[in-house]
Amino acid sequence: MAFDIASLWAKRNAPLIGLDISASGVKLVEISMPTPDEYRLERCAIEALPRGAVVDGNIENIEQVAEAIRRACKKSGTRAKLVALGLPPASVITKKIILPAGLSEEELEMQVETEANQYIPFALDEVSLDFDVIGPVANSPDDVEVLLAASRKEKVEDRVAVAEAAGLKATVMDIDSYAARAAIERVNDLSPQGGQNRITALFQIGAQVTHVSVLLNGQVLYEREQPFGGNQLTQDIVRAYGLSQDEAEAKKKSGDLPDDYQAELLDPFLENAALEVTRAIQFFFTSTPYSRIDQIYLAGGCAAMPGLVDIIAGRTEVNTSVVSPFKGMQLSANVREKQLRLDAPGYLVACGLALRRFGK
Repeated sequence: MAFDIASLWAKRNAPLIGLDISASGVKLVEISMPTPDEYRLERCAIEALPRGAVVDGNIENIEQVAEAIRRACKKSGTRAKLVALGLPPASVITKKIILPAGLSEEELEMQVETEANQYIPFALDEVSLDFDVIGPVANSPDDVEVLLAASRKEKVEDRVAVAEAAGLKATVMDIDSYAARAAIERVNDLSPQGGQNRITALFQIGAQVTHVSVLLNGQVLYEREQPFGGNQLTQDIVRAYGLSQDEAEAKKKSGDLPDDYQAELLDPFLENAALEVTRAIQFFFTSTPYSRIDQIYLAGGCAAMPGLVDIIAGRTEVNTSVVSPFKGMQLSANVREKQLRLDAPGYLVACGLALRRFGK
């Protein structure tokens, strides 16, 4: 295989850190499974990144990112050295293909490489390529469905290098949206009837981009990215009050801003966020056969912003809540529960990556 680290979908059960690297910071999660039916959040930490260290999913400054990872490891107290990392969806080409059943691993690899040539606009020696056999094709027992994933080698190598610079070893490379999905599926499993036949829309509101996924029974019905994120509010604060980027970000989180902040900046931002959500839902309705959504989950650093859930629920008339990827998990003594309640929606991807330890 072209991947020089463990398989994109490899199963591991050694202590494993889920590490989400985004434009705003790094998020670290370590999970254990004390019993076959129970997860425990052992450790977690968030460290902010300087502006420009990660841009459009690309690591621009390896040392700054590695230093933030080292600080997160120290803050969390983890001793684990193996790490699961994610790639931004825009950096990965995925395609479902149909192949004959009964092929050996070597034959599968050859067939996947042959098929990949049709879908990947780069030379195969420039990409990291992997695949996962999903299962038999409905109504065609002689065929299997295979998910192909490919990314430019430098995208993978940059993340491997930043892990090594922080003293860690990358053993799993996933896709951020797949990791988020794994975390959401676990939360849905805790719902009545395991969330079966419930159409769930997940909005991951990042610093610059909102990733939208609509799911039904573990399958993706619709997916897209919209150029909207919390950084827009930060920039408004910078311009309105003459603050630096870092000061504006800190005061946005603490709420330590002038009296006119709510009316002049926060309320218009919340209105804009609700508009983006309703627009995405309309796109979903017009581009698929579906005409309903049963549950909206909000994730990302902005998700817990006061008033956001209420305004989205009001505009969409859909049950809306901030997702906690650690719902139903035990919490170890290393985790500060009060802080976790504030930060939980930002840990969605890191939680999904950490669950890869158990083959999720």
